[in-house]
Amino acid sequence: MSKATKGTILPRKVAQNMAIVGEQIRLARLRRDLSIADIAARATCSELSVMRVEKGSPSVAMGIYLRVLFALQLDDDILHIAQKDEIGRNLQDLDLKQRKRSSKKG
Repeated sequence: MSKATKGTILPRKVAQNMAIVGEQIRLARLRRDLSIADIAARATCSELSVMRVEKGSPSVAMGIYLRVLFALQLDDDILHIAQKDEIGRNLQDLDLKQRKRSSKKG
């Protein structure tokens, strides 16, 4: 596997989620009646980068995604990622329940 393709192979669910995010960004742009050129100018990136973001491309840097979200005034949405973390909280609770008291030092 070449280095160029190694980082772009994603599990199917991740690829689907990336495509959904890209589509949501595209729809947000269209609802605001903005062109790709408008967003590229506001996000200080190329039009090609914006097109790749809207396709959910994994090769686009996260910073570009954030700049596009900022250009759409949606940058605070990123703060909701991993906010709930139900699995992590459940694991933490299990660990807390299983802790034993420390021995008394005599």
